[in-house]
Amino acid sequence: MRVGVVGTGFVARGLIRALAAAGDEFTVTRVLTRRDPRGVSGVPRDLLTRSTADLVEHADVLFEASGDAVHGTDVLLEAFAAGRPVVTMDSELQVTTGSWFAARGVLTEADGDQPGCLARLADEAVGMGFRPLAYLNLKGFLDPDPTPESMAHWSERQDLRLEQTVSFTDGSKLQAEQVLVANGLGASIAREGLLGPTVESPADAGALVEAARRLGQPLSDYLLWRGGPPGVLLLADHPEAAALPGYLPFSRLFVGDDRPCFSLVRPHHLIHLEAVRTLRDVRDGRPPLLNNGPRPRYGLAAVTKRPLAAGAEIERGVGSFDVRGTAVRLADRPDHVPATLLAGARVRADLPRGHVVRFEDVELRPCAALELYREVLALALRPAEPVVRPATDEARAA
Repeated sequence: MRVGVVGTGFVARGLIRALAAAGDEFTVTRVLTRRDPRGVSGVPRDLLTRSTADLVEHADVLFEASGDAVHGTDVLLEAFAAGRPVVTMDSELQVTTGSWFAARGVLTEADGDQPGCLARLADEAVGMGFRPLAYLNLKGFLDPDPTPESMAHWSERQDLRLEQTVSFTDGSKLQAEQVLVANGLGASIAREGLLGPTVESPADAGALVEAARRLGQPLSDYLLWRGGPPGVLLLADHPEAAALPGYLPFSRLFVGDDRPCFSLVRPHHLIHLEAVRTLRDVRDGRPPLLNNGPRPRYGLAAVTKRPLAAGAEIERGVGSFDVRGTAVRLADRPDHVPATLLAGARVRADLPRGHVVRFEDVELRPCAALELYREVLALALRPAEPVVRPATDEARAA
């Protein structure tokens, strides 16, 4: 199967190595870059192209890992026009225009990052009779307002772009991921910005269990578990908790006392190493692992980190020292600007710190992603059509 890769960053380079190690199952035929190919390292020079048409023509499936919802949307439009399936490791794209594409072709998030890992864990658990209560992203550290100096240090140390390091640290990526999980797995978000309790172990997550049971829907959220594994956790009910309350292999996983549920931990996410599995699923015609769904309920808003003066330009919305991304309910914030669309936006009037940026607050650069997002939002906010049930025999007789 011929694979075209979008992006030349950490994930893309890792995937190219992983596919090479998989033998002759896959062949990377093109790698799309917006940079001068002479300045790209870690990718064979003969694979690089700056033409999306060239990329699409020579691929059977695309793997999108640019981390840029605007650029990624432009690429996906050409890919879908040519009938190509797309695998992404890009929650930012998914929560911006993913719903538009999910209704029009094959789009799936990949195994390997937390959203895909949660979807895979949930699928396995449901197959064993579990009923999910909470899909949780595990984090050991967050700083909503990191300094440029600390971010430059960690960016260099981890060999990641500065904006990636900022979005990981201030929680923007986490918020985007859990929005994707909520929309794609039919979960709810308990409050704007998520709950994110600090825990010593999963046994301390009882409040999330009770919140999910009161709501009658699973939650999408995270745990700040210092010293915990860099993975994901599923809280789920199962009748065996009551049937075998003293069975140690089960009881060691229990959360809560009166009505204990199970805590199922996947203690790792292996990024590009796991993404190969999703490409195999697409090749074999299996359904998408996860996408944003055709009618989302949640989005990624931008909240100002500092006061922004009228006339200021926002360099970027995700991975920025101006704003951070936060999970919101679309019905509550229909006028919010997705953080992913703020690159190059100009501020119209002074904005205070902690302000949720609205469309009226900024002048946005026109782009296809903005237009597609407006279509997604209009559909998401449209009242659901009433369900018309067939008349019963008794009703017909009456």
